[in-house]
Amino acid sequence: MSKLEGNGRWGGKMLLTEHQEQYGRREQTISGKATSDEMRLIRDAILLPHLMTMLQRSIDEVNRSQISMHNVMGRFMRVLLDRVSLESFNARRELKKRNIKILSDQTQDDIVYTCYLCRGYEDKFGMTREIMRAEISSHLAKAVESILKPTKE
Repeated sequence: MSKLEGNGRWGGKMLLTEHQEQYGRREQTISGKATSDEMRLIRDAILLPHLMTMLQRSIDEVNRSQISMHNVMGRFMRVLLDRVSLESFNARRELKKRNIKILSDQTQDDIVYTCYLCRGYEDKFGMTREIMRAEISSHLAKAVESILKPTKE
């Protein structure tokens, strides 16, 4: 029998001191309901596909129109659609990373309910159509501002 056997030091997990804090935080965030940040991600994952559909329809409409600057407007809207598409992809990737799944949509009494599964906890997230329109409008305004911001300086 060696000096190291039987002293109890080798029976547990070995962590470096700088990793112990990270390990403790990871265990705290694994279970439970969605946090407010995760609810924002869920909201974005629900709303951004609607915004992308609206932008694609607008691009098609502008390209069919006889407006004199339809090429410029179409290109700007395409850049906007690409930006929103990237945001949607990032939101879905972050949800997947946090083990959150969006399951289904139901409309009841003019409220759109979306079921989601967050680390084993199933819940509903509901928004009225007016709230959805306002959130989409605000998100669209922020996206346009972020595109135009570099040109203002």
